[in-house]
Amino acid sequence: MSSRIALFLLCAFAHFNAVAATLSVGPNGTHQRISDAARDARDGDTVEIAEGEYRGDAAIWTQGRLTIRGLGKGATLIADGAIAEGKAVWVIRSGEFDIGNITFRGARAPDNNGAGIRFEHGLLRVANCRFFDNQNGILTSNDKASELIVTNSEFGDSPHSERGLPHLLYVGQIARLEVTGSNFYKGWKGHLLKSRARESVVKYNKIYDGSDGAASYELEFPVGGQAVVVGNIIGQSRDTQNSSIVAYGAEGRQWPENGLYLSHNTLVNNLPRGGYFLRVWREKFGDDLNLVALNNLLIGNGEFNVADEALTGNVRLRLGQSGAPVPPDFRLAADSPLRGKIFKGAATPFGDLAPQEEFTPPSGVRPLAAPARAPGAVQTPARQ
Repeated sequence: MSSRIALFLLCAFAHFNAVAATLSVGPNGTHQRISDAARDARDGDTVEIAEGEYRGDAAIWTQGRLTIRGLGKGATLIADGAIAEGKAVWVIRSGEFDIGNITFRGARAPDNNGAGIRFEHGLLRVANCRFFDNQNGILTSNDKASELIVTNSEFGDSPHSERGLPHLLYVGQIARLEVTGSNFYKGWKGHLLKSRARESVVKYNKIYDGSDGAASYELEFPVGGQAVVVGNIIGQSRDTQNSSIVAYGAEGRQWPENGLYLSHNTLVNNLPRGGYFLRVWREKFGDDLNLVALNNLLIGNGEFNVADEALTGNVRLRLGQSGAPVPPDFRLAADSPLRGKIFKGAATPFGDLAPQEEFTPPSGVRPLAAPARAPGAVQTPARQ
């Protein structure tokens, strides 16, 4: 690098630091309302929102690059009927955004698709956020260049309404979705997590409807794409609206490359009559589908509706069977005969699919102390 270019970059960086500002929202902040801070913030700024409740204060964010974070125990945004552009509590128009430590509650829209966050274009990273009682927690556009990354967040309490199908997280035809360390529960007729993304990476989450839930699918990839599902606890309730837990390809092929890589998940079927732990509409893809289901722990009644040489090391236990984990504790005993009985699968475009971490409640992950030795998502043994 020439000295002239180095000097230019140094000056540009110094200029950026000089003009980037921190806007504070709250009783003692530079702004009293979040929507005012959204109007005044500039590219590269940080918006800090004081701990507390903010009612009826919807916002549209149009910056190209921004960090927004709640302070202390976090900021709680209660829609109270306010909805930006008829879409969401927050509309993220376009750019690179980092959003952390915010709760979004009560989003309603006339079309029944009101979201905590509506993400339209760019790169959105959401960390340590909470989405409750929204028609959609996060809803994205179908922009094929966009990416969404969600970490250590909670999605729950779908509204009970005969109109619309509330989804806790609904991802359109974007380039990539990544979800880790997050908790999904208490759905209602819609899905807990639904992704139409070209590539979906879903690792180390709890996607478990719970006894108070009545969701349809727990995890769905309706138009295929590359779906990597590793180390998740996934389960339906007795009141589910659908007999399938994980579904792939119901609407047929949308993307040029298609594969489902399901490894080291704990799948729980609480439906007495049984159903499908995994349902794949393989006939809609012809030979253009890679399917791997490896070292999954299946609890309850149900079946895979596919047969494939790549389905290896999946173990089924009945609810209440000796040695079966008892929800909400999904750990196997330290002396379980299943320990040490895992299979190493063939290489995939996404590595060997062995888990490196596991979910910790209420949200988050912890690294595994040793390589995975048992089927299922939870490697830490139950206390004796």
